[in-house]
Amino acid sequence: MAKQVAIVVLLVLGLVNSSYAGTSVGYYTGKCGSNDVESIIKGIVQARFSYDPDIIAFLLRLLFHDTMGNKQTDGSLLLKGPNGEQTAVPNFTVKGYDLIDTIKEALEQACPGVVSCTDIMVAATRDAVLLAGGIYFDVPLGRYDGKVGLASNVVLPPPDISVASAIAYYGDVGFTDLETVVLLGGHTVGVTHCNVIKDRLYNYKGTQLPDPALDAFYVFFLGNFICQNNDEMFVFLDSPNSVRTVDNSYYQMLLQGKGILPIDNAIAFDPSTASYVQDLANNNDYFLDLFTKVLVKLSLVGVLDENEGEIRQLCSQTN
Repeated sequence: MAKQVAIVVLLVLGLVNSSYAGTSVGYYTGKCGSNDVESIIKGIVQARFSYDPDIIAFLLRLLFHDTMGNKQTDGSLLLKGPNGEQTAVPNFTVKGYDLIDTIKEALEQACPGVVSCTDIMVAATRDAVLLAGGIYFDVPLGRYDGKVGLASNVVLPPPDISVASAIAYYGDVGFTDLETVVLLGGHTVGVTHCNVIKDRLYNYKGTQLPDPALDAFYVFFLGNFICQNNDEMFVFLDSPNSVRTVDNSYYQMLLQGKGILPIDNAIAFDPSTASYVQDLANNNDYFLDLFTKVLVKLSLVGVLDENEGEIRQLCSQTN
């Protein structure tokens, strides 16, 4: 029965590969003279990844925050300005803008005014996932860039969001319960800071004790060697041996009581999501296949057409 359900899920998720709001796989073929747009993007991402493998985490977070911050994949987070989305508190530590700008500059030289910044962000994230151990997947391209990006429009889930609230939040843009758990799998290359989790290490819900859901040795290690007297120290959300690899070890960590963020820990034990975590922890191929499909679905949320958006000349500002 479980295998039958999985097959149905795969078939349903596979539907996101179809054209949406004018997007299509291979959209830029023949639109940039003799240049291959996706090859140009891939080459620049490869070069960056060769000396900065953390770029996978930067790009995944950039895409997620751009899309879910305002429920549109429109590159609005790339815009700079005193009231722009970059000034919203959840976006203070988002990185990767410089890589998008570098790719945009190269593409503007190859074919000015053709490739959107939003498509660059999406394609670059796809390429980084592959470089970091994921599998190749096609992404529909042909998105237009948003003309507005305001901090006041940004609504992102806090790290202590409940499972029910997370499911409702992602469900609002069409993600199923399983897809929500798979999307959180992006934490396989994620980090946080000690100030985000210090209550779980030292004073959980005012008890003056650690969160009992966390593995005791892990609490001791983090509390005494990583986070002691250093709120800004970063903490890996996955095993240190796997934090730059896109794989299912994140889910394995959750089952060991090593879910760093409250929501990470919660999905492993909540009755509505625990079986999904178990299945994903047991099969890396299953996770990678679903993860790529969920990323495609994420990249198609709220896509703008040519009447709603534009092709920016610079990713940091509207035309």
